[in-house]
Amino acid sequence: MSKVQLTSQIELDFDEILKGVARLETSELERFTEKVMALRAQRRAPSLPQNEAELLQKINHGVPAEVRSQYELLHQKLLDETLTPDEQQTLIDLSDQIELADAERIRYLIDLAQLWGISVDALMARLGIRQPTYA
Repeated sequence: MSKVQLTSQIELDFDEILKGVARLETSELERFTEKVMALRAQRRAPSLPQNEAELLQKINHGVPAEVRSQYELLHQKLLDETLTPDEQQTLIDLSDQIELADAERIRYLIDLAQLWGISVDALMARLGIRQPTYA
């Protein structure tokens, strides 16, 4: 079983770390995920040409967790039919911001897939990126 050494005296099983991560609030989990993705990109970056490393960093950047959290909160209020007109405008603005970031990410994925000579689907599988599911 894999272990992660946090200090010279403390070791945790991988499953123990996942259990701790599972207890994080959604916004904290998103921040944690962003940091893990950035760490992965940094580790891959030294062995990649500069332009590929930059694309990986841009792909892994994403929308700030606070924006996603606020969007989720307002979207739930929309579903509950308790959204005020001001909140509706904020939700629209946040949606635009998220859609723009997603479109930029897709552009970076396409650019990197072309550099690697593979399809976008194959690139996403290689990077461990899942396609979003919409309800």
